[in-house]
Amino acid sequence: MIQLTRLNGQRFLMNAEKIRLVESTPDTLVCCEGGEKVMVRETLQEVMRRAIDYARLIRRPITE
Repeated sequence: MIQLTRLNGQRFLMNAEKIRLVESTPDTLVCCEGGEKVMVRETLQEVMRRAIDYARLIRRPITE
């Protein structure tokens, strides 16, 4: 899960594995597998960075 912020300032958690598409329109629009679309305050690059960090965390070998 990654933390994002709606345009109204409300923070929420999103399952990063369900993200299908992120657009900069110029606001950042996150589109999920189920068709849900959410505008967020974070930039496209920040959403991407958080999703990549999350993927690295959950795929990290347990023996580290």
